[in-house]
Amino acid sequence: MANKMFQKARETVREASSASPESMDRAKNALSSAYANSTDAEKVQLRELQQELESR
Repeated sequence: MANKMFQKARETVREASSASPESMDRAKNALSSAYANSTDAEKVQLRELQQELESR
């Protein structure tokens, strides 16, 4: 079974390309939620997504 929170975090970071404050907040919240329940490999990817989000 796939980690749905991880998948949601990945989707919301991709959707945050509009860089609106609301989409950025949703993406940050999704990343935080997903991190707590992720495997080590997923945590590495979540950190990469967070860096991607912060670079926008």
